[in-house]
Amino acid sequence: MLHTASMIDTAYVWSALGGDPALLSRVTAVERPGVLRARLPVREAAGACVGACALAAAELGARRAGGGGVPEVRVDDGAVATAFVSERHLLVGGRAAESFAPLSRFWRTADGWVRTHANYPHHRDRLLAALGLPRDPEPGPGEPAAVLAERSAREVEETVYAAGGLAVALRTPGEWAAHEQAAALRSRPLVERERLDASPARVLTRVGRDPLLPAAGLRVLDLTRVVAGPVATRTLALLGADVLRVDAPWLPELPDQHADTGFGKRSARLDLEADRDTFEELLATADVVVTGYRPGALDRFGLTPRALARRRPGVVVAQLSAWGAYGPWAGRRGFDSLVQVATGIAAVEGTEGRPGALPAQALDHGSGYLLAAGVLRALTDQADEGGSRLVRVALARTAAWLLEGGTERADAPEAGEVPPGPWLAGTDSPLGGLRYVLPPVTFAGGPRDWARPPGRWGADPARWV
Repeated sequence: MLHTASMIDTAYVWSALGGDPALLSRVTAVERPGVLRARLPVREAAGACVGACALAAAELGARRAGGGGVPEVRVDDGAVATAFVSERHLLVGGRAAESFAPLSRFWRTADGWVRTHANYPHHRDRLLAALGLPRDPEPGPGEPAAVLAERSAREVEETVYAAGGLAVALRTPGEWAAHEQAAALRSRPLVERERLDASPARVLTRVGRDPLLPAAGLRVLDLTRVVAGPVATRTLALLGADVLRVDAPWLPELPDQHADTGFGKRSARLDLEADRDTFEELLATADVVVTGYRPGALDRFGLTPRALARRRPGVVVAQLSAWGAYGPWAGRRGFDSLVQVATGIAAVEGTEGRPGALPAQALDHGSGYLLAAGVLRALTDQADEGGSRLVRVALARTAAWLLEGGTERADAPEAGEVPPGPWLAGTDSPLGGLRYVLPPVTFAGGPRDWARPPGRWGADPARWV
């Protein structure tokens, strides 16, 4: 594999975050070339995302501790690789976490392949409706296979999308490069950063060093779901932030997924329309607002970046999306597995005519750490220059960066397994006994674990502590 070192490393990500290049000397890496093996440089990209996030945390921590130098950051490929497959290591009461649903998979079509996503009941129902299949009882794999085999992949993609479901046709990197959405992404940085106004500089209160918690005292309103956004807010919780995740009562959640990404947080359910006064109270004192819904989906609640900056000067707004906030696919739903298929990653990682996949949900996890890093750097920049801030990350842009960083090699490597060793821990929780993966974001004097285990989805009151 030929890698472009200037693209897939911590220095590149740190530059995208606007960080001082002199601080890169504080980062050391423990490389383990056998982990996260793939044709694309997944191991390198994962380490770069985590390394830049840890450095952003150390930088902010040093500022809040009153100086003394930025702590050293150590990035261990073993810890990173284990964290990027954290859902595979999670045990809840001794039970392994549930994985993808039966209808979330690749299917042959008349002219190629399509990938569907049906982990959530409403997505499964819409997929089946688009294919003209019954919902109850759910059909076996043979029935969707027969229907899909008679249709073109692009036709399936559009038909299922029109029905509100999720299906994406397999494309090569070249085919994706010619797509309008890829063109819209191409001109955007890996991490979008924008100053929204001229609000005064943020006054950072002093924090102690036992441990050093860079985000201590900050309130983070977490309006995210699935993996990438919750990974970002889980990281901010590790670093001391008061993170309150808020979900709509009618949207289903996958319990194991919520457990994996719920460490350090509280979780509430709130109807943003019916409980508008409560929601406004939360917004009124939030320091950071993180959203992970489709661009525009929350605008009617006054959650556009500029509207938030007007109501809460000095706020940091962080937005995560699948396809980006621009281009013809901006409003489409998407997940890591689907972005891999659309952008050509699945084609690159395939073998013997079949599409493949990355060894982890690396777009989700990588984008989550990028978003957390963007928030931390925005807080540091605010202390120097003021201004409400916007940070944006898109899975498809992260995918483009990964594809830019390497060229396909002819031999398909076997999947590498990470011996989890010291990167797993156990704890009691409201969910029962948990085995889980320790956070990979570490720096000298910083936290090594979350202050609290995950609780039950929606079990907490919708208020700040």
